Amino acid sequence: MPSKLWYRGPSLETLHEEYAKRGRVDEVAPVRSFCEVEIDAPVDTVWDLLSRPTAWPAWDPDIHDVTATEPAAVDVPFVWSSGRSRMRSRFAVVEPGREITWTGVSAGAKAVHRHLLDAPSPDRTRVRCEESMAGPLLGLFYDSDKMHATLEAWLHALKAAAELH
Repeated sequence: MPSKLWYRGPSLETLHEEYAKRGRVDEVAPVRSFCEVEIDAPVDTVWDLLSRPTAWPAWDPDIHDVTATEPAAVDVPFVWSSGRSRMRSRFAVVEPGREITWTGVSAGAKAVHRHLLDAPSPDRTRVRCEESMAGPLLGLFYDSDKMHATLEAWLHALKAAAELH
């Protein structure tokens, strides 16, 4: 499908303001996925791990070279690497214990990455993670299956770290 191969998506600013801040990913992006995990830890523990990007490398071995000059807050930028990809990101939603969402760009691909948290009990947290990514020719080297595997690994690492606390 050629149109998906060349799909650039909205501008990064539009993606940030009109999608991420309004609780949406880009539903027509060629690369999308979501997954969910139940964690045997309080929501505050999970939130602490997700809301401190500079600490991500301590619990996810694929994350490295994280730079954040301010704590997580709406519109605060941070830069990080996952594997060989370098991502320039900015928080769009920061609602402690409920949602943390950011947008970012890497090698021309633009993404929205959302985490929705809920606590079915005081010592249990459900995390739903969803992401979309668009950019010309992205589908030639990255697809929804690869994204799904990455999100599952991310949530598995989060779960393991939170349950150790």
